[in-house]
Amino acid sequence: MTRYRNLALFLLLAAAWGSSFVAISAGLEYLPPVLFAALRYDIAGALMLAYAVYAVDRWRPVSRGEWTTVAVGAALLIGAYHVFLFVGQLHTTAAAAAVVVSLSPVLTTGFARALVPSDALSAVGVGGVCLGLVGVGVIVQPDPSNLFATDAVAKLLVFCAATAFALGGVLTRRIDADLPIETMEAWSMLGGAALMHVVSLGLGEPIEPAAWIHPEALGALAYLSLVASALGFLLYFDLLERLGAVEINMVSYVAPVFTALVGWLYLGEVIDTATAAGFALIACGFVLVKRRAIGREVAAIGRWRSSR
Repeated sequence: MTRYRNLALFLLLAAAWGSSFVAISAGLEYLPPVLFAALRYDIAGALMLAYAVYAVDRWRPVSRGEWTTVAVGAALLIGAYHVFLFVGQLHTTAAAAAVVVSLSPVLTTGFARALVPSDALSAVGVGGVCLGLVGVGVIVQPDPSNLFATDAVAKLLVFCAATAFALGGVLTRRIDADLPIETMEAWSMLGGAALMHVVSLGLGEPIEPAAWIHPEALGALAYLSLVASALGFLLYFDLLERLGAVEINMVSYVAPVFTALVGWLYLGEVIDTATAAGFALIACGFVLVKRRAIGREVAAIGRWRSSR
């Protein structure tokens, strides 16, 4: 029964995070990108902080290491990731963005190995990282005669988002700070929102509240703040404890399926062959990078079934 519960929560998380790319595309019709992202995390950060106060003993950072972890999370996991993602999605489809972001687990492994030379990737692992990058290249399809085409630049910005998220995840885990993950996420969200407000002002984005009250804009903001962020991260924390990092990383490869389905139903977006092929290459790259860990998980599932 527990495994069925975990599967149901896993699919719910994949649906919440996958459909969030569609909500971003919908909201960008009415709100400037960086301000949109900042408003999302104003709300989500406040909700997550309230949950941290309720759920954990230490709801605020104290030591220098804890504040450093929060600063890295705010700058990379929230700020840089969402600035690049929201700006990139102005000129690319939700499905393409979701597929490029699914490269994050592969990049995370690459960054982790790079920062620990004694734990270097094997030749097969390096091949997996390269295969994932090839997948991104297939999706972007850069034209040598026009490298700055709008669509190509947009997808490269989304790739920068995936890179920022992967690097931020590695750095926050390597900083010596015993901070509850709920507390780290809450303060990172609020700090990232503040940084994005500064970036929004620096870019001169228009502040026009009258445009934000459109039902679709309010719906997108509410969905991203309440479902994709607040509920999504609570599901993530629960599943991370129950399943472990390897299995929970697989959500990155199920989420694009929901993105494609919801994007087709709601926005009329159609997945092209290049996006599908790129997704397949990125997924294969993940399997090569994580082949040993995936093998252990498969063996564990086999032992669990045989013991029943």
